[in-house]
Amino acid sequence: MRGRYPSILNHEKYGEQARKLFEEAQALLARIVGEKWLTARAVYGLFPANRVGDDAELYPNAARDQVLAKFHFLRQQFEKKPDESNLCLADFIAPKESGLPDHLGAFAVTTGLGADKIVKDFKAANDDYNAIMTEALADRLAEAFAEFLHKRVRAEWGFGQSENLTTEQMIDEQYRGIRPAAGYPACPDHSEKFLLWDLLGAEKNTGIKLTESAAMWPGSSVSGLYFAHPKSRYFGVGKLGRDQVEDYQRRKGLELGVIEKWLEPYLNYEPQQK
Repeated sequence: MRGRYPSILNHEKYGEQARKLFEEAQALLARIVGEKWLTARAVYGLFPANRVGDDAELYPNAARDQVLAKFHFLRQQFEKKPDESNLCLADFIAPKESGLPDHLGAFAVTTGLGADKIVKDFKAANDDYNAIMTEALADRLAEAFAEFLHKRVRAEWGFGQSENLTTEQMIDEQYRGIRPAAGYPACPDHSEKFLLWDLLGAEKNTGIKLTESAAMWPGSSVSGLYFAHPKSRYFGVGKLGRDQVEDYQRRKGLELGVIEKWLEPYLNYEPQQK
């Protein structure tokens, strides 16, 4: 069924099915909440930070005389209009040479702890429908938790204290700041998650584990970075040339073949080694 909630509930073709699905999902959600099937956990932090080239340096304290961690970003390379810039997430952080004391946030949330057992129990009872529904609800709860935490962080950061947004405005992200995730179009390198996990102690604090390919387990989890710049926005880096990939490889300090493996879907050239 293609459509947008809540209008799909009255859709000429799909309305009846949509209402039935919605009612059954609400009933299952009530059981999930009432019987405490799932556990939600989160960890986040706000760190002194500055831009250094296309990287973001994070510092352990306001003195900024030690580097705690460094996140690496990529820049758009495709041709744009003369008055448009080729964006990089680092653009939304104050340059180190400016002397401005900027900050960067990091987070990881999950609502999937406990979901595996519930899904297995439903499947054991030959109830694939509710097994799939449980997974879908856990995924939606994770996204809702990420939105809730972002709202809290904006308020703690200071610039979000005067927000008075409706639910619809929240869903449409009509607020200042973004929370891009590693592996998505603005920062396509999934391996940056390993740095995020070390920075936050994410596995210890939330129970979320990373696989060798940087996939999160439980799957109903969300992680990323918080940018506060008023002009920060989502974008895609697009295809990457060899020159930028080689520069990125030098900044990360890994072998070129390793970097090309992580970025393979985004390369505009054929890697020499596979």
